[in-house]
Amino acid sequence: MGRFLKSLLLIEIVKGMWMTFKYMFVRPRVTINYPYEKGPISPRFRGEHALRRYPNGEERCIACKLCEAICPALAITIEADEREDGSRRTTRYDIDMTKCIYCGLCQEACPVDAIVEGPNFEFSTETREELFYNKEKLLDNGDRWEAQLASNIAADAPYR
Repeated sequence: MGRFLKSLLLIEIVKGMWMTFKYMFVRPRVTINYPYEKGPISPRFRGEHALRRYPNGEERCIACKLCEAICPALAITIEADEREDGSRRTTRYDIDMTKCIYCGLCQEACPVDAIVEGPNFEFSTETREELFYNKEKLLDNGDRWEAQLASNIAADAPYR
């Protein structure tokens, strides 16, 4: 008899409609208006690559080529030269972003935190050639996001 009354009075439909109205008018919205509102990004987010500098302005990369060796997609190309003071620095540092799989192994392998994957995820381009990053483009990215990169590395330091 109870089943007959439930089907006659459409209790399940009323419950479903109540839940729908509750989510429409009572609960706060879960979605965001993306281009105008942006959600939080984890300090471990792996986005567009950047090369960092020391506070005195000298580039961090010591041309050890560990990032090039560990890259599973073979997206990194490095050429190095020795300077007058005996230290090695890169003369060419290229990343083919069309090959990159954003695994983060280059960042983990770097002993001086020179190459990092930054917080930028909005880097669409018009042409394929714009996705071939050279040393200047990577250093510009590092200069632009240095404050956020340093805070992300500091936040992640206990887990490294």
